[in-house]
Amino acid sequence: MEPAARSILTLNGGSSSIKFALFEACDSPRRIMKGKVERIGLSEPVFTVQDGDSGESFTRPIAAKDHMAAVATLVDCIEKRGKSDNLIAIGHRIVHGGPNYHEPQRLTPDLIKELRRLVPLDPEHLPEELLLIQAFHRRFPHLPQIACFDTAFHHNLPRVAKLLPIPRRYEAHGVRRYGFHGLSYEYLMGELHRTEGASAAQGRVVLAHLGNGASLAAVRDGKPIDTSMAFTPASGIPMSTRSGDLDPGLVGYLARTEKMSAKQFDEMVNFKSGLLGVSETSSDMRDLLGRETQDVRAAEAVELFCYQARKWIGAYTAALGGLDTLVFAGGIGENAPVVRTRICEGLEFFGIVIDKKQNAANDGVISKASGRVTVRVIRTDEELTIARSVCKIIGPGIHAK
Repeated sequence: MEPAARSILTLNGGSSSIKFALFEACDSPRRIMKGKVERIGLSEPVFTVQDGDSGESFTRPIAAKDHMAAVATLVDCIEKRGKSDNLIAIGHRIVHGGPNYHEPQRLTPDLIKELRRLVPLDPEHLPEELLLIQAFHRRFPHLPQIACFDTAFHHNLPRVAKLLPIPRRYEAHGVRRYGFHGLSYEYLMGELHRTEGASAAQGRVVLAHLGNGASLAAVRDGKPIDTSMAFTPASGIPMSTRSGDLDPGLVGYLARTEKMSAKQFDEMVNFKSGLLGVSETSSDMRDLLGRETQDVRAAEAVELFCYQARKWIGAYTAALGGLDTLVFAGGIGENAPVVRTRICEGLEFFGIVIDKKQNAANDGVISKASGRVTVRVIRTDEELTIARSVCKIIGPGIHAK
C-alpha cells in the first residue's frame, strides 16, 4: 500500500475571519479542501467549507466568540473528515515582517517575540495572526508552523522607492515603504513566467491586485521597483473601506475642527473610507456597479477607483520606462470586466488596447494583438504560494508518512 499523502494547512487570519486551505504536500501541492470562518466575534458567525476530494460544500452558522473558538470549529471539521492525521505543517500569511523578515521561516519563540514587538507597525493584522498561531500551537503543540510574510516580495525595493520624505531619524525606527500583497505578487510573477516564459517575466510589468484591499506593483527584470501601499496598507489607491493616499494636512485639520483623535482618524481611513466612504452605501464594487445609474454617489465611487488605478498604471509605466505586460488580479481585477475597461480607457497611447469580447469573458488575455501591451487576467492564489513555501522549508521526506 502507498503511504497516505501528507498534508499542509494554510491560514490567512484577519480581525474577524480566517481563510484556510488544506494541500497535499508534494512538489506541486494539490488543494484538497478550502474554506473560511467569517464574522468571528460578531453576530451570526458562519463557517464555509469546500472539500475537493468529496465535492461536498456547505455553509452553516457556528458559535465563534473569538479566534480560539473558530480554530476549534475548523480543526474539528478537518478531523471529522480524516484529514488531520497526516498533517505535517501549518503555513501562516503574516502581513508584516518589518525590516528584517523577508523569507518564509519556522515560527519559534524568538520569532514570535519579535512579531509581538512589531505589532505597532501593523496593529490591524498582527495581533489576530499571533492569536491564530497560539491557538494552533495549543491544538498541535508538536506541529511546525511556518510564517510567510506578505511584505517579503518588496523587501529589496530600490532605496529611492523605500524612502518616505519625512525626517530621516524615523527611518531608524522602521518607518519606510514596505508594500503588501506580496504573496499574491509572487504567485502572479510565477504564473507569468510559467505561462509566457522568462522574457515576459523579465519585462516591464505592472501588477494590479484589486480586491477589498487594492494595490499595484511595478516589476522590471523580475524584481519589484515600486508599489502603491507604503508604510501601511491604507496607502495607495482607494479600496473597499481604506482611503488610499490622502493629504497629510487632513490630520491637523480634522483635529482642529472636529477634535478627531489619532485613533479616530486611523479608524476613519481604514474602515470608513474608500468605496464605502464615497458611496455612503456599500464597500462592495458589485453593489456599486448595480446602483451607479440611480445613485451618483455610487457612480462617483466607481469612477474614483478606476481613475486612481489608471493614474498609478501611468506613473509606473513612467518609472519602468515603458510597459510590456499589465496583469489584473484579485476579486475585482479578476471578475469585473467593466472596471478593467474603465481603468484602461485613455491608456491607448501606452499601447493598451482592450478586446471587448475577451474582456467580457474574463479570458486570460484581454488585449488585442494589435496593442503593444499584453493585458492579462490571472487568478491569484496566495494559499498555494504559502503551501509551496512550507514544502520547501519542510524539505525532503514530505511524501512519506
